[in-house]
Amino acid sequence: MIETIYTIPVNEAFDLYSGCPVCSLYKKLEDTELDAILGGAMMEPDIRIETNKKGFCGKHYDIMFNMKNRLGLALILESHLSLNILKSLKGNVFGSKGQKLEKQPQSCYICDKINHSLTKMLENTAYLWEREKEFKEKLSKQPCFCLGHYADLLHVGAYSMSKRLYQDFANECKAVMVSYAEKLLGDVTWFTKKFDYNNENEPWGDSKDAVERALKFLSGYKDLDTLRK
Repeated sequence: MIETIYTIPVNEAFDLYSGCPVCSLYKKLEDTELDAILGGAMMEPDIRIETNKKGFCGKHYDIMFNMKNRLGLALILESHLSLNILKSLKGNVFGSKGQKLEKQPQSCYICDKINHSLTKMLENTAYLWEREKEFKEKLSKQPCFCLGHYADLLHVGAYSMSKRLYQDFANECKAVMVSYAEKLLGDVTWFTKKFDYNNENEPWGDSKDAVERALKFLSGYKDLDTLRK
């Protein structure tokens, strides 16, 4: 069932026309969850139970560390170490005598929260495209989607649309991708050629940030910590 509360942020992200709109949705969700977990949510009993059990991925531990709320992070770590890690070690959950210590299964409270909401937003993206002409035009005018979120859009469209509508949706998303990839390739190529002394006096055009844009296109916001800004 479509939850209309998610249509507002979807429309807002698609109104930006500044890169992958799904990456914008991801960033907004991530910022919201990070602010909450180091704020009031940290003291909610049901949330502490979840964070104690799941912990966080390395990326989100790094981000929380750099948010400068060391006391909040320390309280989270104290609970997680005491009620999950140490308890599991004593119970031989991570390995036993004579065996190699197994790596803790990767889980992250924030990633799970983001993925749940982002899935709903992607479903709403397909829903809006299917029912609103204005949104359909908005999608076709997007500058790009990153490769990962392009795949996510196609996946959601495939299970939520009829075959006929899905094919049209997939074609429109593909047109956005091909147009951007062709321009991006040209910019990256020209970036490399600018290092030839024969071209040193030629204008850069749009190629100065071609490497950064290519990395964002290939990896997306969520997988590229070095380009967070």
